[in-house]
Amino acid sequence: MSTDTSGPAAATRPDPGADAPTPSRFGLPTAIALVVGSVIGTGVFGLPAALAPFGPVSLVAFVLVTIGALALALAFGALSKRIAGSGGPYVYARDAFGEFAGFLNAWCYWITAWAGNAAIVVALVGYVEVFVNTEHEVGWSIVIALVGLWIPALVNLSGLRNMAVTQILFTVLKIVPLLFMATVGVFFVKSANFGAFNASGTSIWGAISAAAAIALFSYIGIETASVAAGRVRDPERNVGRATVLGTIGCAVIYILGTLTVFGTVPNAALRDTKAPFTDAANAIFGGQWAGQAIAIAAVVSGLGCLIGWTLIIGEMPMAAAKDNLFPKAFLRTRGDIPSFGIISSTVLASALVVVSYTNFEQVFTTLVLLSVFTAVVPYLFSAAAQLFWLLVRGRKAEWPHLLRDGIISVLALVFSFWALAGSGYQAVYYGAVCLLLGVPLYIWLKAGRGEYGEVKS
Repeated sequence: MSTDTSGPAAATRPDPGADAPTPSRFGLPTAIALVVGSVIGTGVFGLPAALAPFGPVSLVAFVLVTIGALALALAFGALSKRIAGSGGPYVYARDAFGEFAGFLNAWCYWITAWAGNAAIVVALVGYVEVFVNTEHEVGWSIVIALVGLWIPALVNLSGLRNMAVTQILFTVLKIVPLLFMATVGVFFVKSANFGAFNASGTSIWGAISAAAAIALFSYIGIETASVAAGRVRDPERNVGRATVLGTIGCAVIYILGTLTVFGTVPNAALRDTKAPFTDAANAIFGGQWAGQAIAIAAVVSGLGCLIGWTLIIGEMPMAAAKDNLFPKAFLRTRGDIPSFGIISSTVLASALVVVSYTNFEQVFTTLVLLSVFTAVVPYLFSAAAQLFWLLVRGRKAEWPHLLRDGIISVLALVFSFWALAGSGYQAVYYGAVCLLLGVPLYIWLKAGRGEYGEVKS
């Protein structure tokens, strides 16, 4: 998930002029690292347990999701060549479909950020409870989750430099255990641990669709390079390459890591665990030390991911507020940090965590599916924007390229609809309510600018 500090929607504002400072830029290796570091968070450490009720068929879903994610990555790369500057899905939707579509994408992306933080911190709690609150008492779980949300908020509010140093350190530390499990761990897999291929009790296709919606959470953040396109050197060349290569790298770690956990922890035990990678490490080496080391790495990974996304939940609404698409309160800063956005969004994430722990039995899965729904909406608009461009403005392109890009765009669009459908009734219900809550806000903002002709007293 994203750790970019440039502000997702910055590119939609007018050019401030020749005297504006030129933003620092980075090359392809850093852009790839940005994608990988943004995508890989604590969610992957809890994912095998969320997929366990479906059985090994969920690995098939993971492969299909990876294909869809690559189609989206290629679409983001193509769009970044046609629409210059940072902004990602927000800019693409606004360019193709107008201000209201841009607002909906900004709104959904913002919801994804703080709802995703709630999901990340729930996974983090599972690994903290390897050491404390081992009985998983709900009250203490909530306390741990709230501490996990507010520490990253305080790190961000202390200044951009502290945030950057902490983020770099945590990003390096979180990759090590996942690489280990994705490489060495596969040699300890035992077929008896996998259980029934389709353990869901539904049809294979139904199980694949449901598992795919959960697996998609692992890829939220693949758009990071396009969001930060204005800071990438030679973006027409490097944004697409970074997005695709970063997605492939994450896919290898995810699929092999999940395979290792499935093959080292019995399916029945995996369904009940709060820390699946810890159980897998203990099964490989025996004893508790290896699992505890994995748990520490998962906690570090979660905090690092939360630090990055906590900045984004302030940056996104601030950028939209500069475009008059969010309330002006989100422009308030502490130094160069969007303080109001960070505090208000962390409050929302905290409330969601409390509600989830007290009302939902499968807390992590519920929050993941809600985050997936709100993330897929901007992805869907992006794929639609690329298809729109090809149909309306792409006629001068050579037909082999046009056909290739058209197939990729349709695949990305179909994949987005499939992910929405697979989210399940509960996630679609809550996600649609969250989405539509933005409409009154949009009307209020437009009316406040006098754009509907109201007579003010």
